[in-house]
Amino acid sequence: MPIIHYVEPNGAEYEIDVPVGHTVMQGAVDNMIDGILAECGGVCSCATCHCYVDEAWYERVGEPQGAEKMMLEMVVEPEPTSRLSCQIKVTEELDGLVVRLPPSQY
Repeated sequence: MPIIHYVEPNGAEYEIDVPVGHTVMQGAVDNMIDGILAECGGVCSCATCHCYVDEAWYERVGEPQGAEKMMLEMVVEPEPTSRLSCQIKVTEELDGLVVRLPPSQY
């Protein structure tokens, strides 16, 4: 199983095994990582699963498209590598992915 690294604003880091096919958001929710609220359950309609993809991984993960791109206009403190974690499907190629969590989802 790929390992995803979730980094909180205070520097606390979690290394979580996330099954292929799940989303980065689901990995956080299943492991009770507080920085991902996921209020809409992963249907790309609330932006409370906002994260910053580490620059070294951004190209591999790819840019937001469609509805996700529009939802990112509503997040607090967006950055060039902002993504909604509900839209990042975990693959074997993402083993080691690092995502940083924002200070607030609201």
